[in-house]
Amino acid sequence: MSDLDKYIAKRKKKDADFADGFEIGYQNFKIGVMFRHIREKAGLTQEELADRINTGKSVISKIENHAEDICLSVLGKYVGAFGKNLNIRILP
Repeated sequence: MSDLDKYIAKRKKKDADFADGFEIGYQNFKIGVMFRHIREKAGLTQEELADRINTGKSVISKIENHAEDICLSVLGKYVGAFGKNLNIRILP
């Protein structure tokens, strides 16, 4: 177990609020990192991508830094700008 994993486990035991929101917050963080990676790999700035999908830079920033409460249509446009499709799965 890494030091980070140990810290998270310890913090979850001590702080119920942290424990309750951790998994959702962590998933949102990972989604944002994934979207940012796609954009950076394509060599685009947030502003360039925003222009491509006819939205504001703040929307791109929100997707990449606060991946919560984002419309599926916007996510579809985001990945569509790279010739990709959005695929959503529901897992047990």
